[in-house]
Amino acid sequence: MKPPPPATLEDVLEDCLRRLARGVADRRSPFHTPSLASVGLDGAPALRTVVLRGVDVAARTLRVHTDRRSAKYAELARDPRAALHGYDPGAQIQLRLAGTVTLHAEDAVAEAAWTGSREASRLCYAIDPAPGTPVEAPPPAPRALDAAARGNFAALVLRFDTLEWLWLSAEGHRRARFDWAGSDLTARWLVP
Repeated sequence: MKPPPPATLEDVLEDCLRRLARGVADRRSPFHTPSLASVGLDGAPALRTVVLRGVDVAARTLRVHTDRRSAKYAELARDPRAALHGYDPGAQIQLRLAGTVTLHAEDAVAEAAWTGSREASRLCYAIDPAPGTPVEAPPPAPRALDAAARGNFAALVLRFDTLEWLWLSAEGHRRARFDWAGSDLTARWLVP
C-alpha cells in the first residue's frame, strides 16, 4: 500500500529536499537523472536528461555537469533561466523546479566538481569532436584523459526560486508550490 502524502506544506518541502539530496547520493533514485530545460538558441524549448551531482539545501542550488562545447552551455550562457523536472513512478511524485543557472568553468566550483568526479565521468569530456557535431559514424569512446578534457568541462549550478510538488493518487492528487523572493518563502497548496 502506498504511504500517505506529507500532511503539511513544511513536510512537503522537507520531503522534496530529501528526495533531491537522495538523487545525488543514490544512482538508483529516480531523481538522480532529472530533465533540464533551457531556452534553445532558436528560442524553442530545449530539454535533456542530466545527472544530479550536487544539492545545497541552504543555498537552494542543484549542480549538474556539462561539456562547455555543448548547445546546453551556449543556451544557458545566453539565457540563464532553466527548469528541472523529476518524476518518481513508484511514489508517483513529480518535482518541478525553476530558477537561474550560473556557469562555472574556470573557477573553484568547477575545479571542485572536476576533482570530485570519477575518472569514468571525466572521460566524457575528452570526446572529440564536440557534442552535437554531425559525424559519419559514432566516434569511439575516449580511453584516456587528455589536457583538453578539463578545458571542456563545466559545472552548472541552478538556484531555484520555485519548487512545485505533485503527488498522484487514485484517492485524490495533491499539489503544492513554494516560491522564494530572496529568503522570503511563500508556500501554498494548489488544485492539482
